[in-house]
Parts: sequence; structure tokens; C-alpha cells
Amino acid sequence: MLRLWRGLKTVVQTSPANTHHYHTIQAIPRECTGSRISSRDRAQGRIPAVVFSQGLLEKNPSNRSPSRKQILTTERKQIRSIIKSVQLPFFCSTRFQLQIRAGSGSSVLLESGTIHRDEESGKILNLVFVWADEGTELKIDVPVVFKGLEDCPGLKKGGYFKVIRSSLKFQCPAEHIPQKIEVDVSKLDIDDRVLMHDIEVHPSMKLLSKNESMPICKIAATYIENPEPIK
Repeated sequence: MLRLWRGLKTVVQTSPANTHHYHTIQAIPRECTGSRISSRDRAQGRIPAVVFSQGLLEKNPSNRSPSRKQILTTERKQIRSIIKSVQLPFFCSTRFQLQIRAGSGSSVLLESGTIHRDEESGKILNLVFVWADEGTELKIDVPVVFKGLEDCPGLKKGGYFKVIRSSLKFQCPAEHIPQKIEVDVSKLDIDDRVLMHDIEVHPSMKLLSKNESMPICKIAATYIENPEPIK
């Protein structure tokens, strides 16, 4: 996909939608909740989790979907292994297969939501997931990955690369969620930039931004704090 910016061809691509499920998350139901129960789970090597319909967050009550919420617990070792394999920036834009065991076994698709970390220790304290059955409309933050920095003429001239947006928010069907958006900056010169509306995605994806003319990155001229006087 090509876009023209100041006479330059800037390649902006989205990675394929997550049609493959790299991992299956194993979970068991939690009948009780509370800080003590959660602390006990963590001490036993597990991570408390919750999975719900994203429609429950709608501000307008008439737009909220029927309640579909489950309290679960997952294995810490498995979650760490998944994050190491998928890489943390893409964990929240990847769909996973979920298997709930212990009598209520089912297999449903889910899109990962938010990872809450302990700021001091860096441990994952709990997980929040969203149901992502095919056809379900979801609001998702997709990471932006920049490539071609080593060939960028603006950087070779002494400019510096400034990231303005590291992710973009879209509304799209669960089956079309891209794991990432790749932006090729190898043709950008000083003062060139890539705007939100430069990005072409699947037709079913809607960019959730009030101003699509906002840049996501640019090549800025190097600022010299104390330039030497010209002799």
C-alpha cells in the first residue's frame, strides 16, 4: 500500500489479521473473589483473570450487550511463556483460544485486554480479557512498528526520529484485528511525517480519532542548543 507525502512514497502496511492462534490459554473458574483470594492464587503460582464482553463498557445503557462475565485464574508460567513468545507490545492485539476446564469446559475466542503490573516488582498481578467471537465489533489499540530507520535519508542528514503515536485505536470485527501496523520510514527526509490517514487498513476497520490529520511520526531537524559562532 502506497501513500504520497511531499513527493515521497511512504509504505504503510498492516500485518495480517490474527487468523492463527499461537497459544491456548488454560483457565479454571474462580467462585470467590477478593484481595485475599487473589493473593492466595498468586502465592500458588497463578494469576487472577476476568473475561467479559466489551459491550459492558458502553456508556449508553441501551448499547450494552448482555452480561457475559467470568472470573478465572490462569497459570503464571504459561502466561509468561506466551508473553515471551508473542512479545509484550503485541500481546494486547493478539487473539487467543481459551479453554476453561474443571467441569465447565468450553472453547471460545478471546482478544487480550489489559495487563496490570506491579510497578515495583514488574510482576503481572491480574489479567483482563475480552470475548472476541468472530463478527464481534471490538475497540482495540494496535501497536505501530517503524521500519527502515537505517536507510532514512533524513536521519543520515542529522535529523532525529520522533515517535508521536506508538499505537492507534480502531473499531473492527474480531477476526480482522491486525497484530501490528508497520510503517516504512526509509524514504522520509527532514520535516517529513506520516499522518494517521496515510494508513490503509482492512475496509472493516474504523480509525477512532477525532483528527486523522495528526502525525504518528516525523523526522525533525537536530536542535543545536549552543551553536558555535560562524567565523
